[in-house]
Amino acid sequence: MRGAKTYITIKTATWLRGLMVICAIMLAATAQAQEDDEYLMEVGGGGGIIGYLGDFNGSLTKCLQPAAGLTAKYKFNPRMAVAVDATYGKLKGGSSNTTTYYPDYANEPYEFNNNLVDAGARFEFNFLPYGTGNDYRGAKRLVPYTTLGIGATYVWGQDAKTIFTANIPVGFGVKYKAANRLNVTLQWTVHFSLSDQLDGRRDPYQVYSEGLFKNTDCYHRLMVTLTYDIWAKCRICNNNDD
Repeated sequence: MRGAKTYITIKTATWLRGLMVICAIMLAATAQAQEDDEYLMEVGGGGGIIGYLGDFNGSLTKCLQPAAGLTAKYKFNPRMAVAVDATYGKLKGGSSNTTTYYPDYANEPYEFNNNLVDAGARFEFNFLPYGTGNDYRGAKRLVPYTTLGIGATYVWGQDAKTIFTANIPVGFGVKYKAANRLNVTLQWTVHFSLSDQLDGRRDPYQVYSEGLFKNTDCYHRLMVTLTYDIWAKCRICNNNDD
């Protein structure tokens, strides 16, 4: 009888040890799944190219110049964010970049190489939830997105003429979560300005027009940015969201 009790005790202890091992594995897996915090902000910068679009150039592949900038984003959720950024670049072009005939520059071509500072705020909408998959269930590391916003443009150049105007940036891009807190973004935007003098000249066609965006200058921007996640969202808030 005593041997039977001893066998039952040993078997019970074995089951208990097995159960404890299983629980430990489950706890470790749960801790691993919750390892990635959800962060509310990104900060960083990057570089790329910027190109003038206007009376003296209508091609996306001409008049391209280097650009650099800083950016910060506040993320409402894995699909929506608001970004603020500032970019410095050059606007370069001239009458030789187009086949259009300009009476004022028939004998002497006009060329410009102006400095530009762009600053603004944009709304970003991700077509898929963005994240590591551990910080938010179903999130993807690589997602496409679209963006729309409002900004300010400051231009000065060789003629010592300065232009300050508003612009509307519209564009799209892709985001990639390279690491738990590291993001790589490729973004292309077109900035529709309210001025026709970003190139230093107004209406070289000598046909003056009025209207919000009628015959105004634009510029497009292709940027690669690297950002780092900051400001972790508290786990209690995450639990409440579930």
